[in-house]
Amino acid sequence: MIKLFDLKNKQEKEKQANSDGKKKVAPGTIRMQKDMSEVKLEKGVFMEFPNGKDDLMNFKVKIIPDDGIYRGGSFVFDFKIPTSYPHDAPKVLCETLVYHPNIDMEGHVCLNILREDWKPVLTIQSIIMGLQFLMYDPNPDDPLNKEAAESLSKDKRRFEHFVRETFKGRSMVVGNQRYTFPRFD
Repeated sequence: MIKLFDLKNKQEKEKQANSDGKKKVAPGTIRMQKDMSEVKLEKGVFMEFPNGKDDLMNFKVKIIPDDGIYRGGSFVFDFKIPTSYPHDAPKVLCETLVYHPNIDMEGHVCLNILREDWKPVLTIQSIIMGLQFLMYDPNPDDPLNKEAAESLSKDKRRFEHFVRETFKGRSMVVGNQRYTFPRFD
C-alpha cells in the first residue's frame, strides 16, 4: 500500500513539473511544423487554413492545372493529418466533384503514397506534388472510378471531351447516378 502511495506522489510531482504553463506538443504537430516550413507551392497551387494558421492538422490545397486534361479546372483537396503523423498517412479528400480515374465520385483519392506506399519520410510536399501529377496525368491503370479509367484507356479524345463537358456545369450520369458538375469558366 505504501508503494502505491509513493508511486502516486511521484506521478503527481512529474505532472506538476510538466504543467509549468507549457502545453505539451504532439510529435505529429512538431513534424507538421517542419513540413509546412519546407512547403514550396508551385504555380497554380494554393493552401488555405479554414481554422486559422495555428491548426496545421487541417487544411485545404487548391490545384488549378495549367496543362493537361484538367487545365482550367479548380480542385480543392481537404487534408486531415492524424496525430500519429508521420507514421500514418494524412487523409485526403477531393471536395470538388470531378470525373477522374483516380478520384471517385465521393472524393476519395487513389494515390499510392497515401496508401500502401506511405513511408514516414514522405512529406506534405510530396503529397501535393502527387496530387498535381494526378491532375496533369491521370492513371487509368490504378483506378477508383473504373468507368472513367475505361473511358480514358479506350478513347482519350472522347474522355477529354467528356471532362470538358463536365467543366461546363453539366449534369451527367456516371455509373447509376446523376451528378451535376461544377462550372469552370
